[in-house]
Amino acid sequence: MKKIPLEILGLSSSQSQSGSFALILGEKHGNRRLPIIIGMFEAQSIAIQIEKISPNRPLTHDLFKAFAEHVHVAILEVIISDLKEGVFYSRIVCSDGATTFEIDARPSDAIAIGLRFGVPIFTVESVLSEAGIILSDLDENSEEEEDEDDRDDEDEDENQAAPAAKAAETREPSGQVSLDELTKMLAQALEKEDYEKAAKIRDELNKRNG
Repeated sequence: MKKIPLEILGLSSSQSQSGSFALILGEKHGNRRLPIIIGMFEAQSIAIQIEKISPNRPLTHDLFKAFAEHVHVAILEVIISDLKEGVFYSRIVCSDGATTFEIDARPSDAIAIGLRFGVPIFTVESVLSEAGIILSDLDENSEEEEDEDDRDDEDEDENQAAPAAKAAETREPSGQVSLDELTKMLAQALEKEDYEKAAKIRDELNKRNG
């Protein structure tokens, strides 16, 4: 199974779910993005490590690191290994010097721990194919649709076009929205860095295409 290296691109606070954040992972040698919705505590733990902030007392993931080092267990890598019914699964690959073993974990916990050990983060093609967002394709589709809209709107009144565009932007993804509209909404969400909304639209597109 080929492993695809990822990097952390940032954290985006949720605008619709209090206490939730979108963790944005990017394909190191590609143009796909993988947004994962995580809780506030995990987001805080990841952000603290990224910013190299030392808390007054150790957080849970710091405690895990201290314990692992005390019993001479090394963390080798983190793998986001599967996606089932919208839930991401990951594994922490460990070694005690003699054997290598894996621990099942939520991606948010696995990444928070992996950051503390400075190990690489990977995923697999099946996960990126199903949940990844391709930025270049969306940009091209968005530009083509904008050009078509500009030509179609030349003879229309601007006061009528503006409310319709605003309604399409704020509408929640549902069965009433066409695939073209969903693709455009996804591009708009990515442009505004609203990755939580982008993840929801991506899931709806996956359902339609599946």
